[in-house]
Amino acid sequence: MPEARAASAALPQPALEIASGYAFGGPALDLGALLWDGVCLPDAQVRIPLPMLNRHGLVAGATGTGKTKTLQLVAEQLSAQGVPVFLADIKGDVSGISAPGARNEKVQARAAEVHQEWVATGFPAEFYALGGIGQGIPVRATVTSFGPVLLAKVLQLNQTQEQSLGLIFHYADQKGLELLDLKDLRAVVAFLTSDEGKAELKNIGGLSTATAGVILRSLTAFEAQGMADFFGEPEFDTTELLRTASDGRGMVSVLELAAVQDRPQLFSTFLMWLLADLFHDLPEVGDADKPKLVFFFDEAHLLFNGASKAFLDSITQTVRLIRSKGVGVFFVTQTPKDVPADVLAQLGNRVQHALRAFTPDDQKALKATVKTFPDSAYDLEELLTGLGTGEAVVTVLSEKGAPTPVAATRLRAPESLMGPVEPGTLDSAVRSSPLYGRYAQAVDRESAYEKLSPRGAKGPDEMADEMADEVKAPARKAKDAAARKPKDDPSVVEQVVGSGVFKSLARSLGTQIGREITRSLFGTARRRR
Repeated sequence: MPEARAASAALPQPALEIASGYAFGGPALDLGALLWDGVCLPDAQVRIPLPMLNRHGLVAGATGTGKTKTLQLVAEQLSAQGVPVFLADIKGDVSGISAPGARNEKVQARAAEVHQEWVATGFPAEFYALGGIGQGIPVRATVTSFGPVLLAKVLQLNQTQEQSLGLIFHYADQKGLELLDLKDLRAVVAFLTSDEGKAELKNIGGLSTATAGVILRSLTAFEAQGMADFFGEPEFDTTELLRTASDGRGMVSVLELAAVQDRPQLFSTFLMWLLADLFHDLPEVGDADKPKLVFFFDEAHLLFNGASKAFLDSITQTVRLIRSKGVGVFFVTQTPKDVPADVLAQLGNRVQHALRAFTPDDQKALKATVKTFPDSAYDLEELLTGLGTGEAVVTVLSEKGAPTPVAATRLRAPESLMGPVEPGTLDSAVRSSPLYGRYAQAVDRESAYEKLSPRGAKGPDEMADEMADEVKAPARKAKDAAARKPKDDPSVVEQVVGSGVFKSLARSLGTQIGREITRSLFGTARRRR
């Protein structure tokens, strides 16, 4: 029986009414103990029902109020319940989730205050890095699968330029010109503005020299900032994020972003690609006993800054629909106003840390934040400016899907290390991962750049015919070899199909013989795996 019921008689009446809203009968994550009238009431526990974690959420608060520790606390409990978790580590201090925490006076005092049985525990984790910049297994995407909408956001193109980029992708898909890395895209743009290629898009709008010039200059500037490493093969298979450890605990996937934190548009958009890619591949599951994955989207305001209406509409639709595929998304930012209203309306679980009200803009943000909460027994304006580190105002969805009462909460302490692990320990964990050999080494196979460079004088249809022959030739050779091979010979296929290179080749095979790719809300490629 939940603790709030066991000691209900000891609670003041307003606190009892709040606590009863969190007395869930099924599995739930423990956030902490109720705060009422400045007093911590450990018999009134504040919790989130596990099945409601796919109804999305928001973790907000000023810098230094404990948002990262809240992520760590929730991620630990999800992992313990067998739910995989994805964490974007902007500051480089989440890697400690893989190591047992350090018992000290502060931890012991917090555990005693909230009646937490604190046990130092490390959790199974994989560490990733965009393009291998930083410590982690490299995460790459091909330009084709990233798609024109997300790429336009990264390159900061306007609407007209974004539409032209979409036209370029359309042409490349039709002609079997694989866009694997940025030089492939540059080669196709250059071809379409050359004497040989100008006529190719004439009947469907064309590509102006001025627009092509903007796209090429943006690509050049993008590469000059060291961004080229993020695009290429082997492409990361996002289903790796859905794994569990051998002991049944969910794998915590930590994307180390400290090395690229000065490139916010890139990593925020790349996170959206990860989410969109998962959206394409996962089947509908409806309401499940627990999520398939919970995805924490840190520094969320960076995703929305300067975004077009079409881009925001796509984010809203993705967030709305991915719930039915068992994926929960938590946006992490400073104030709710950083998140567009249509997206905010999809976030059923809220953990709001302290806000500051030092300036008129701060005061306006505070009032706006208060309006986003249900009616409350608290004076939220006063409460939100007076919360201490590791305290928050919470409202979540109950097991029936209704909002719980607003509860000021003193949060539990994470049981894993609250800080980064040693660089040597992190490097050892990365290199010992079974995924390291699959993704560590970049591959640069023949694609649009190589196919266009030596064949500039040839027409695209002729190139497409030649490329189709090239694709079919290995299959014919393999078929002939199989016919000559004794049936009882050991096959090497099983040794090959597990490699990242093979998977990346297989995912892009459909583009090689001139078949256009079906694209999603974000223009990212739909692929079968």
